[in-house]
Amino acid sequence: QVQLVESGGGVVQAGGSLRLSCAASGRTFGSYAMGWFRQAPGKEREFVAAINWSGGNTVYADSVKGRFTISRDNAKNTVYLQMNSLKPEDTAVYYCATGDHSYVYTGTRFFDYWGQGTQVTVSS
Repeated sequence: QVQLVESGGGVVQAGGSLRLSCAASGRTFGSYAMGWFRQAPGKEREFVAAINWSGGNTVYADSVKGRFTISRDNAKNTVYLQMNSLKPEDTAVYYCATGDHSYVYTGTRFFDYWGQGTQVTVSS
């Protein structure tokens, strides 16, 4: 059974940085793509970033491009989201996700397994 556990959320001032981590277990981590999504109160869950099985291909939402970086360490079964220059509009619950595919996708329908989420709050 695939399990994803996020950590690293918290409260930060605008302009600050956070690094989220997602530890995966239950199958061969290095064979599958990973993604980060977020959901703000009253809004739909939205795509943030994704990375392919090897880490050689990444894709980002326009709203975070240039500020966020997704990476993975297949030896540690962990994917990361480095978030810099945070803005109040980045406030949301951030979710790690994976599916039965190796290449990057951006839609939630491609991701079958989800973590419990970690709260990120950016104060102005």
